[in-house]
Amino acid sequence: EHLVCWGQDVQDGKGGVFGATKGLSTKFGVDRVFNSPLAEATIAGSSLGYSYKEGRKAVCEIQFGDYIFPAMMQIINEIATTRFRSGGNWASPMVIRVPVGGYIQGAMYHSQCIEGIFATRPGLRIAMPSNAADAKGLLKAAIRGNDPVLFMECKNLYRQERCKSPEPDKDYVLPFGHGRIVREGSDVTLVTWGNTVMIAQNAAQDLESKGIEVEIIDLRTILPWDQQMVFNSVAKTNRCLVLHEDTVTMGFGAEISAKIMEEAFESLDAPVRRVAAKDSFCPYAKPLENGVLPQKDQVIDAVEALVGW
Repeated sequence: EHLVCWGQDVQDGKGGVFGATKGLSTKFGVDRVFNSPLAEATIAGSSLGYSYKEGRKAVCEIQFGDYIFPAMMQIINEIATTRFRSGGNWASPMVIRVPVGGYIQGAMYHSQCIEGIFATRPGLRIAMPSNAADAKGLLKAAIRGNDPVLFMECKNLYRQERCKSPEPDKDYVLPFGHGRIVREGSDVTLVTWGNTVMIAQNAAQDLESKGIEVEIIDLRTILPWDQQMVFNSVAKTNRCLVLHEDTVTMGFGAEISAKIMEEAFESLDAPVRRVAAKDSFCPYAKPLENGVLPQKDQVIDAVEALVGW
């Protein structure tokens, strides 16, 4: 009864702009699931204040990742710093759910990937699941944890039939920092998360017909990320491609690439490569959107270049 949920339009009859909270206010009451003003800083800041009382926790929703930036002062300077500035005496156990990403013709105001921006800040945890089962397990872990979590949900995946999955277990919990080997392979390690896991799978299927076996790792969480799983895979394949939807410059793939070069350099037979969005805002027209965001053919070309190095 001390868990509450608020955000723009989360209450029935809308149940969230994508329907993710549909039915919750009817089931649990509007005292626990209710609408907020259109004010992202207020949503985040009031969630922090609520979480300061022991035993209470807020799961709030920022309607689109593109509009989270008014809340950055609260998230970066208040929420993420609670343990540090209290000498470990206080925590900020809260979850901010936020739809992110493109591939839906949302144009520049409804297509941004934001994990790279927030991953630079200590004190936060970041999840970015690629399927329904992982989303459930990670969300339960986020709610039960004692740290602030940015729970990023790829809008495009809400609409993908292939992302549906049977409920693993009513009480299924997936710890942060544990990746998943989506597909085993011996030639190239492909590290990815969120929207681009599906692109990686499609590319790997095509590459298999050419005799190239790609090992796909879905990180599931960005902070923390499963470094050991990646290093072990690179030790087997000796080549690595990092694929993500955020921009190539300063995207989180740059950090992963650097860490592999620092910690697993002796395993590499070729430089780590990246496939990511171009350094551009996302256009509305589908051909132009496709020209900015990562595509299957780019992944295939990058893998073939690694194998041929």
